Amino acid sequence: MLESILSSSADLTAAQYLLLTGASLVLGLISALVYMYRNSYTKGFVLSLVLLPVVVQTVILLVSGNLGAGVAVAGTFSLVRFRSVPGGAREIAAIFAAMAIGLATGMGYIGVALLLTAAVSGASLLMIKLRFGDQDVNNRRLRITMPEDLDYNEVFDDVFAEFTTRAELKKVRTTNLGSMFELQYEVTLRDAAQEKRFIDELRVRNGNLNILLSRTPGNSEEL
Repeated sequence: MLESILSSSADLTAAQYLLLTGASLVLGLISALVYMYRNSYTKGFVLSLVLLPVVVQTVILLVSGNLGAGVAVAGTFSLVRFRSVPGGAREIAAIFAAMAIGLATGMGYIGVALLLTAAVSGASLLMIKLRFGDQDVNNRRLRITMPEDLDYNEVFDDVFAEFTTRAELKKVRTTNLGSMFELQYEVTLRDAAQEKRFIDELRVRNGNLNILLSRTPGNSEEL
């Protein structure tokens, strides 16, 4: 099952090429469908995931099974993608998985490609189901603008004690020609339903100036 169906790529037949291409397309489609589950995506990207194994497989076959040359060419294709469109970690992982499928089928190892697809897809679905790596849903980023004459070290302490379990000051900078401070915190709310009360209490302390409360990047669906 895990043996290559190719004796050498120089002796490749049309039937073998069609079999390998069909396997690449099917496995690429499975990978794309798994990626589409619970992830934001574009039509162009998921189409690329379907077709990339076929492209990589064909490159490997054209270089007569020379894995080093094939990887170099396929890597060049991927760099074009990475340089042209910024991608998240999940996109990069999906691209490398699709390339690995193409490398396996290009060497004739359909069984290996099948096991690889099953393992990666199963692990991805399991981690999504278990919410592996998710941060606390109550984590927030807080940005407060306040007059320079207020002591930002203590002015919000009692509000943070009431509404958060953690409040960490990350950055302080001056704005409006030095007449204002902008404070950036990372906080964990005790109760997300109390967001409005939390903001209202902060507004009382900062003179009703700008306040921005947003979710941390780790709490948003990326992959």
